[in-house]
Amino acid sequence: DLTTRKLQQLGYGLKPSSLRFAKISPDGQKAAYVSENHLYLENLADGKIQKLTPDGPRKTIYGTFDWVYEEEFSCRDGFQWSPDSKHLSFWKIDANRIRDYLMLNTTDSVYSRVVPVEYPKVGESPSPASIGIYTLANGQTTWLNLPGDPQQHYLPRMEWRTEKEIFVQQLNRKQNQSVVFSCSLDGTCTPVLSEQESTWIDVNSIGNGHSLTFRHSFPWLGPSKDFLWESENDGWRHYYRVSATGKRTLITTGAFDVIDPKFVDDKAGVFYYTASPDNATQQYLYKSRLDGKGKPEKVTPEGLKGTHDYTIAPGGKFAWHTFSNANTKSVSELIDLTTHKALNENESIAKQLPAARQQELVEFFKVRTEEGVEMDGWVVKPANFDPAKKYPVVFYVYTEPASQTVTDRFGAGMNNLYEGDMREDGYLYVSLDGRGTPAPKGKQWRKSIYRQIGRINIRDQALAAKEVLKWPYADASRVAVWGWSGGGSTTLNLLFQYPEIYQTGIAVAAVGNQLTYDNIYQERYMGIPQENREDFVAGSPVTHAGNLRGNLLYIHGTGDDNVHYDNAEMLVNELIRHKKVFQFMAYPNRSHGIYEGEGTREHLSLTYTEFLKRNCVPGGR
Repeated sequence: DLTTRKLQQLGYGLKPSSLRFAKISPDGQKAAYVSENHLYLENLADGKIQKLTPDGPRKTIYGTFDWVYEEEFSCRDGFQWSPDSKHLSFWKIDANRIRDYLMLNTTDSVYSRVVPVEYPKVGESPSPASIGIYTLANGQTTWLNLPGDPQQHYLPRMEWRTEKEIFVQQLNRKQNQSVVFSCSLDGTCTPVLSEQESTWIDVNSIGNGHSLTFRHSFPWLGPSKDFLWESENDGWRHYYRVSATGKRTLITTGAFDVIDPKFVDDKAGVFYYTASPDNATQQYLYKSRLDGKGKPEKVTPEGLKGTHDYTIAPGGKFAWHTFSNANTKSVSELIDLTTHKALNENESIAKQLPAARQQELVEFFKVRTEEGVEMDGWVVKPANFDPAKKYPVVFYVYTEPASQTVTDRFGAGMNNLYEGDMREDGYLYVSLDGRGTPAPKGKQWRKSIYRQIGRINIRDQALAAKEVLKWPYADASRVAVWGWSGGGSTTLNLLFQYPEIYQTGIAVAAVGNQLTYDNIYQERYMGIPQENREDFVAGSPVTHAGNLRGNLLYIHGTGDDNVHYDNAEMLVNELIRHKKVFQFMAYPNRSHGIYEGEGTREHLSLTYTEFLKRNCVPGGR
């Protein structure tokens, strides 16, 4: 209580570790929260607690989400108060038909223990999702009447528009058709906005960055309650103002991608977002008028090249501005957004820059492949670099839609897994971003990878590497590649599909078989295997394992609940079948990040570094 300065415990008698997402009603009279996958209501005046959702099977989830919704749609907080405090809307996820992936804990006891993880793999139907409206006055729940088979659709976004109206986004299973519905309190739903893509539709909306639960929302505009919506229907990632009847007005005009929506200043009539029309490795703040008139305005002052990020305060007058580039540590300042001046000059970025600037070690470059694809890259050259000598090349890769490695921000060019200093030891360290990565280069660039993961991204990477290896100081006889997760998959595919280029590879926590990964991620980018299984097979490293000619170190945690350990064993079996000799390191009960347990990270670094130095010998020749 901000008036009395007193604290009041919520959820008394419930399991403390299970309490999540507590939200006080807009009228300040009640609180709602989730405990053990059920939704609860508490009267703040007397502490009376009411369970709103019925008991049922273990995998029926209310007010929050299952593993895959959380992992792939960033859905965690699964309920909302109506603006008048009379209703609660909430998700229900029925994961009872989703099979458990059984992990095995073999180290915590002399007897092994099975650890079940509810996990829908590629080809498995999604968990049916539904949205209910609980009415406090009568204790009744009304379920939204949305069309289509719930087991073949997703409901990734929901938001109250008015006291009597909810907007809901529905995606089909292929994630290439999106419909926004307006739903009333009686459960009736009417379509407002629909989109269709030949590839996939990204689920993005402006997140409330000040909320600990990071609830995504539709930003409502003025009395009309229009909303902002992201679309790529003109070939670029743009934002539109959409009326309640579905009329669209383009806000962010121009041949560029919006990188990240930041803030809607409804009073000033502007929308803030980051973009970088001229350099896909960088990021700057822009603003556009909400009426769609005029041209985008760059807010970030000229001069500081690199990555600028902003957290804009409610009201839009002040912002927390952060800047870094590959050779400058991250620095921040509190600014007046109207002037972009620091509120305290002594704490300004300008004052901090001299101490933040580092030695100019990371160089950015562009390379054009023999197929005409121009790609961004960075390189860190050896210390005491001598252009007359030839140096081994180590490529760091990811190449999939989830991550861009070539960004002009601090941390680019660093290898935190390497024990020592790659520069001092004499390596050329290189990274390249090809088609399919989320670089802001337009829809065609980003979505050309559809149904082609493991092929088009691998070919782009290999052909760009061939151009890099033409540098007079690059030693084509000493070439290594490494990556983690999707980057581990890329490493395997490069080593197997292009053994004439890459002699050594280190793959960590890789998806060796695309058919083992979760349905939302893999089906979004690859389609549904019942229709095009051959694409999943063609892009999976396990398919090409028999081509291994070089040196492979494969690393995986047996307790990985994201990229399951069966990927490792399937790949190992295939390598054994082809009589391929390789090095394998399994970390017992470690998760996808391989960090649990004393000494784990140090051991991982030593294993990685020893293998690299032994098989891709450092130093100029």
